[in-house]
Amino acid sequence: MSAVDEPATPARPLWVTRALWLVGGTALYNAVEAGVAVYAGLRAGSIALLGFGFDSVIELAAASVLWWRMSVQAAGATPERVARAEDRVRRFVGATFLLLALYVTVQSTWTLWVRDAPAESLLGILLALVSLTLMPLIALGKFRAAREIGSAALKAEAKETLACSYLSLCLLLGLVANAVAGWWWADPVAALLMVPWLIHEGKENLE
Repeated sequence: MSAVDEPATPARPLWVTRALWLVGGTALYNAVEAGVAVYAGLRAGSIALLGFGFDSVIELAAASVLWWRMSVQAAGATPERVARAEDRVRRFVGATFLLLALYVTVQSTWTLWVRDAPAESLLGILLALVSLTLMPLIALGKFRAAREIGSAALKAEAKETLACSYLSLCLLLGLVANAVAGWWWADPVAALLMVPWLIHEGKENLE
């Protein structure tokens, strides 16, 4: 194994610390994101925003538990203990992602059926823009940290952060289309675009 392939021993504690900061920052941001998205969603009657907020709650739960798992690793936990924690977290997140996919599908289909138009939401648009800008950068940092410390769990959580970026794009397109063009159906359609990602994440974490 070359020096490039093998992380230097002194770098490992540094990358574990960086991973803790990245995951902790994700948890904090998701807490704020969830509150803002649900508030804006309730005010505007937006299924896409509500779904985005509930997704943030799921990511908050995953990031919080992963932060605990990383802190245990930093304290010198055994590989067996780390593996057990990872397995429980992945299954929990998988189940809640599938429940969220079901919720978004039912609510969006109902909105399309009754033609219930949401109000414009500038706050929701700003939230989607911030998330679309910030989340890919955080995900890249997590991928680098996961590679340096050899953490499959952190790599999986980084993929979840990328999924948040995708959801932000869907949300933004739907909200802008409704605000600019008055396409009332854009919001529930944008919400439905979340479903393939939610199902993918759920199945991946349940395996």
